[in-house]
Amino acid sequence: MITEQRQPELSSARLTVGGRELFMRFAIDPERTGLLPIVLVHGLSVSSRYMVPVARRLAPHRDVYAPDLPGFGLSARPPRALTIAELAAALLAWMDALGLGRAIMLGNSMGCQIIAEAGAAEPERLAAAVLVGPTADRRARTILGHGWRLLRDLRHESLASIVTQGSDYLRFGPLRTIVTLRYALADAIERKLPLLRVPVLLVRGEHDPIAPQPWLEELAALTAESELRVIPGGPHAVNYDRPDELAAAVLAFLARHKL
Repeated sequence: MITEQRQPELSSARLTVGGRELFMRFAIDPERTGLLPIVLVHGLSVSSRYMVPVARRLAPHRDVYAPDLPGFGLSARPPRALTIAELAAALLAWMDALGLGRAIMLGNSMGCQIIAEAGAAEPERLAAAVLVGPTADRRARTILGHGWRLLRDLRHESLASIVTQGSDYLRFGPLRTIVTLRYALADAIERKLPLLRVPVLLVRGEHDPIAPQPWLEELAALTAESELRVIPGGPHAVNYDRPDELAAAVLAFLARHKL
């Protein structure tokens, strides 16, 4: 069982990419060869901190990398908020700087949109995608609609998750949050998923109002190799509050596809 394995602490580093310093968390095993790494991509206003629980559970099995994208978390702040396409380009440039030619990408929320954009732009870089609570449901593509769903989700998130994400939101700032949210709401992930010619695992928490079941079923129908998994009792950020179940689902998915 994943819960019985040693869960290593993650290391951290700063890397200059395109003249901008990016912070990252990672766990690598120099003796492990032949397995593709997992890159974890955070969502709106938050950082790699809330990806740590699932990263620690995946680390005994795969090398894991989790960056703070430009302007988020502990990474350098660009003059303005970046679009989804710009964030995807920054993610790929960061992978280039690390020498990560191809990877499995796991994202939560807006991170799923960034992965879809990156995979559509440079298909050869994406070996598989794990999309956890992907945004933005086309039935709620307004700030008020999305915000209401976010508020409904809070009662299902743990206090630790709320504190972790809340501190990142404060660091990112309300203005940049609104601007970036507008970019996310204007970005139609359903147009990009059909371009991904790789296995896709779609995951949602049972109590996630941001990524409801009909939305994930709609997305699952768009890819040739898609699977849909619901984490019982899970909120939007199952990567933080249900990391054991999510890691188990990811590892089983990779095993089925021999990745």
